[in-house]
Amino acid sequence: MRAIIHVDMDAFYASVEQRDRPELRGKPIIVGGDARRGVVVAASYEVRRYGVRSALPMARALKMAPHAIVVKPRFSAYSEASEQVFSIFERYTPLIEPLSLDEAFLDVTASVGLFGSPADIARRIRKEIAAETGLPSSAGIAAVKFVAKIASDVAKPNGQREVRAEETVAFLAALPVGRLWGVGPKTEEGLKRAGLETIGDVARRDVAWMEARFGSAGRHLWELAQGIDPREVVPDREAKSVGAEDTFDEDVTGLDALSPYIHSQALRVGRRMRRAGVKGRVVQLKVKFADFTLITRRTTLPSPTDDGQAIYRVARELLEKAHEDKPVRLTGVSMQELGGDAEPRQLGLFSEPEAPKRSDKLNAALDRIAERFGAKAVTTADVAGSTEADPERPKKPKRPN
Repeated sequence: MRAIIHVDMDAFYASVEQRDRPELRGKPIIVGGDARRGVVVAASYEVRRYGVRSALPMARALKMAPHAIVVKPRFSAYSEASEQVFSIFERYTPLIEPLSLDEAFLDVTASVGLFGSPADIARRIRKEIAAETGLPSSAGIAAVKFVAKIASDVAKPNGQREVRAEETVAFLAALPVGRLWGVGPKTEEGLKRAGLETIGDVARRDVAWMEARFGSAGRHLWELAQGIDPREVVPDREAKSVGAEDTFDEDVTGLDALSPYIHSQALRVGRRMRRAGVKGRVVQLKVKFADFTLITRRTTLPSPTDDGQAIYRVARELLEKAHEDKPVRLTGVSMQELGGDAEPRQLGLFSEPEAPKRSDKLNAALDRIAERFGAKAVTTADVAGSTEADPERPKKPKRPN
């Protein structure tokens, strides 16, 4: 039985604005453009009670909620938050199908042996999203994509709903036919004229009757009403990079204070690459300063690696060159130009097979220890004493007296 999770961020753009500007929390927020010609990009839950929704003309939205606070969209901030969210997904499965910046399907069928039940995985993901991004999310868990999507909608805001396979038909029965995928206003009108008001009405009809009345779409709608949806979770593309980053609770200043974070990130990247069976040739460092200036620095290695210590040494050099002795809000390390675990290379006619490097043996042993006892079991001195949210994230530096 498949286990599919649909994760959807709650009022994503509006939630990012409320997170970054505490004075907006609990207030009716509309993210949008020009009041005369623009449309609503996002609406906080506080303003949705007045009927304001995404894609409404701004002029109409402001008539419905004249007291709402309008905020200009900051798409770079939303992209950054999205990257953090998707990096959390990658801890649990490589089978991630993005639908937009703020929602995705995850197939966790093969992950339950490592992380627990599908519902437990969803809880862990949502907890880590909240801890690491400060944003709320909802999740639906089911055996098929269609039902998982509806379950996350039902769970909003900031909740989750699991629909077991045997509960599927009953769960769908009372929902309006408009909730079926592919049913627009015109199709919905036709279904209602045929006496089909709810998904349960469709499920109770004979499939031959549905086909006679609605053609090939009739069988499709009947199957959805029965919870039949064989579509797989399809990742949009092969991963082009593996990365890790941290946004600090308090700005961090000084090379020595930043280095443990860089070290932690490099170790996490190395472990994720080994788990995925890939190596990378390009090390990239990302630094966001307290004034939100963002810089990236990268260098190409002579040969691919998945060794966290080697990645750290290069990232530390990049940090030394990029460091401006200004307060830093975020750092990130990533590996790019990924390839398989072994590169084709020309061997001499009488060459002996190359023995594994000492670092490969050490990393394999550390990975086995981490899998059995957790990442905190063995780590380096500078990243010891980790937080619960990220076992390899170093302690927050204390404020100077």
